[in-house]
Amino acid sequence: MGKPTLILASASPRRRELIARLGVVPDAIAPADIDEAPAKAELPRDYARRMAREKADAAASDDGFVLAGDTVVAAGRRILPKAEDEATARKCLELLSGRRHRVLSAIALRAPDGSMRERLSETVVVFKRLSAQEVDDYISSGEWDGKAGGYAIQGIAEGLIRRIQGSHSGVVGLPLYETRALLKAAGFDIA
Repeated sequence: MGKPTLILASASPRRRELIARLGVVPDAIAPADIDEAPAKAELPRDYARRMAREKADAAASDDGFVLAGDTVVAAGRRILPKAEDEATARKCLELLSGRRHRVLSAIALRAPDGSMRERLSETVVVFKRLSAQEVDDYISSGEWDGKAGGYAIQGIAEGLIRRIQGSHSGVVGLPLYETRALLKAAGFDIA
């Protein structure tokens, strides 16, 4: 049996950079185009897991394994949106200011036979209390664009975070410990 083929079900350059840290280069990129609206009363953990599974299924291939992921920022039971405009980013930052929140990063690995392996990383993140000027400056940076919860930990926002407990790579978008474990269990050659 030859080396297994890996399809990454994401167009995210961050996920490609992260998986490369494991020495893995996907054989193909096949972004999954699915409806990402949370179901009514859906809890953040359930939503993250469902999104990862649905993305893996949407990019399914008989040619190889499909790795998909989803990252959700949750304030209590509330799922924060991906910030697509300044107003949404500002609302998210004001909500997260001075308080703890969770970042749930789910991954799913779909085998060619349709079987699925899954993992979930949960990280607690605590922002400092943000001044109006800090929020304005962050909004001006544009880093929030398209980011869950309105921020990117791998940029300027990292200087606004008091504490993180869990997976830094999971907050960026792909929890490397969990990803490595799934790929090794599936037979990928990872050091």
